[in-house]
Amino acid sequence: MIDEFAGSYLERQEEANRELRGPELARQIQLLEEAYLEDRQVFVFGNGGSASTASHFACDLGKGTARQGLRRFRVIALNDNMAVLSAYSNDMGYEHVFSEQLRNLVRRDDLAIGITASGNSPNILEAMRVAGEAGALRLGWIGFGGGKLKGMVDSSITCTSRDYGVVECAHTILHHIVAQYFMKRLPELGIEV
Repeated sequence: MIDEFAGSYLERQEEANRELRGPELARQIQLLEEAYLEDRQVFVFGNGGSASTASHFACDLGKGTARQGLRRFRVIALNDNMAVLSAYSNDMGYEHVFSEQLRNLVRRDDLAIGITASGNSPNILEAMRVAGEAGALRLGWIGFGGGKLKGMVDSSITCTSRDYGVVECAHTILHHIVAQYFMKRLPELGIEV
């Protein structure tokens, strides 16, 4: 029974992983490279397991790609400051925890990356609305076929799976693909500080 369950899960995971490949992955990597070259800010955010992925991705993209003497990615995970999250949540409602931070920080042509299994989290949708109003580029890492977020972003990498675990694992793989690509790529670009 356990082996059968594990086998079924792994098959579903393999299917979701295959959905990561394609033109949208290349497009998002290109948009991130342009943001790096133009010294623009990257904002990443999510809830629950997706918040963990956002934090891990921001760490790997910011710290993991850092090389002595070279420009670094300007990246921040908006879900990492508990004081800010609780203040906005308490005073304005949880749907504003990311959008209000963006109002302070986002500028035209920055990148906002929303990571969400369902594609329907109100705080992710509100953040993307605010990012769009500011003229930022909006990227989605989405599960469940896309939800409302898919229609709001400039580019989405979407898994059709409706299993949170499968989607969250796929997003973790996606974050490692992107971060490790830039670990190799940034020294080739050689942009000095």
